[in-house]
Amino acid sequence: MIDVRDNWRLVLLAILIVLASVALFVPGAPAGSADDNEVSQADSSTNLQYGIQLSGGTRVRAPPVGITAEEVSVPIEAETELAQSLANRLDVDGIDIRVANESNTVEVFTKDVSQDELRSALEAEGYDPGEVRAGVTTQTMDEMVERVEEKLTESALSGGSVQKITLGGRQVISITAPDRDRSELVDILEERGVVRIYGVTQADNGTYQRVQVLNQDEFSRIGSATTNQDGEPGVQVTIDEQSAEDFQQEMVDLGFGDGSTCSVAAANHDSIDTIEGQCMVTTLNGNPVFVGGVEEDLGEDFRSGDFAKSPTFTMTTTSMEEARNLELSLKAGRLPAPLDFENADSLSLSPALADRFKTNSLIVGILAVIAVSLVVYWRYRRPEVAAPMVVTAMSEVYLLLGFVAFVQYPLNLSHIAGFIAVIGTGVDDLVIIADEILQQGDVATGRVFESRFRKAFWVIGAAAATTIVAMSPLTVLSLGDLSGFAIITIVGVLIGVFITRPAYGDILRNLVLARGGD
Repeated sequence: MIDVRDNWRLVLLAILIVLASVALFVPGAPAGSADDNEVSQADSSTNLQYGIQLSGGTRVRAPPVGITAEEVSVPIEAETELAQSLANRLDVDGIDIRVANESNTVEVFTKDVSQDELRSALEAEGYDPGEVRAGVTTQTMDEMVERVEEKLTESALSGGSVQKITLGGRQVISITAPDRDRSELVDILEERGVVRIYGVTQADNGTYQRVQVLNQDEFSRIGSATTNQDGEPGVQVTIDEQSAEDFQQEMVDLGFGDGSTCSVAAANHDSIDTIEGQCMVTTLNGNPVFVGGVEEDLGEDFRSGDFAKSPTFTMTTTSMEEARNLELSLKAGRLPAPLDFENADSLSLSPALADRFKTNSLIVGILAVIAVSLVVYWRYRRPEVAAPMVVTAMSEVYLLLGFVAFVQYPLNLSHIAGFIAVIGTGVDDLVIIADEILQQGDVATGRVFESRFRKAFWVIGAAAATTIVAMSPLTVLSLGDLSGFAIITIVGVLIGVFITRPAYGDILRNLVLARGGD
């Protein structure tokens, strides 16, 4: 009967192995969630998750388009005015200018403006900017990540993952998706998702004025793309209370209070500037997706004020595909800046190739175990010492697999390299323990054993601390695959130091004391 008090480390190891088995094999057992730069794809036989390198899919890393002027002290009440003035000077859309009092920065999100042009425009407005550099601010990068995540979610790309990382000295957005090719992923992300609604009317001089009356930020509820009773595709939207009355009054001022008829169609136009007639126009990324009149009943609601009490209407489109794209852009929101796919790098792996990588990784792991076992046996020529050493090292890997399954951390090739590193460092530490205890003569008493074990444990503890300190920067820096390797290695080292090395000490103590007596 095992003495639990003297062998509590072995008991703890056994309990943790059972828990790891639950995390690995019991359906629905994992309760954690870990963010990673790779997408996760579940294993059908275990609860392990795999990234695109082991399951297939696409990863695209693209920088946002933009330049930033720093040290621009703009009063908060002057932000909007400066943004509009810069848009006029630089001849760009107003949404491509962001002025931030909080960070004292001005950003321009287009390739059509150079750094010198931005500096000159700011100086013309009376400001003296500091550095003008390529790239966007941290705030914009964080918002980009949030918006891209929403786009992936709304487009039903389950398992998609988004992260900002540093690549080649620049910050980029890393997007991954399972079972998708590059063109499909880029199609979703290259559209910025800008939705605007205009009122087009004829002025007294015979020219047509095109007034923006709504944008996507003014909607409080977005419905799903569907067809109405007449078979027309569209998306039902509700305007927020604050904007509803302003929109209602603007429609009346533009002459839509009595309704209107519009004889043109969105399919016949590629720009709001070419549309003539008394029409409401919905544009998506600058392209008209709906051009139509206002029904008499809706015009009456505008005039009477009833519309603002229930500000819901349907934005119709010319096709169901356009309706779905409109729904996606409305729900996900527009990207602060477009992504520069011309300077992006991508990785696409077919599921067949990923399965081959998975098989090869398993083979490499088995070969590593065999190689370690042979080396350990060759060194000691004592099965009672070598066998527990190999079993303990394998239990360390098993516990690490259980941890990975529990937190749902997606495995990629870099993580497999971390597992192999854990096997190597684990056996090294076990060899240090065995050498310290067995190479200094017979162990006569438990006190002698504990003294020698404590001395060996100080050595492996110091080595573990050095490994953790060396690997820690890789976990916090956005270095892609290196971060995954470092995380697996650190967790493996911690499991070894606090669980498996002490448990091996208990095994070895029982073996040597059984041979030499206490």
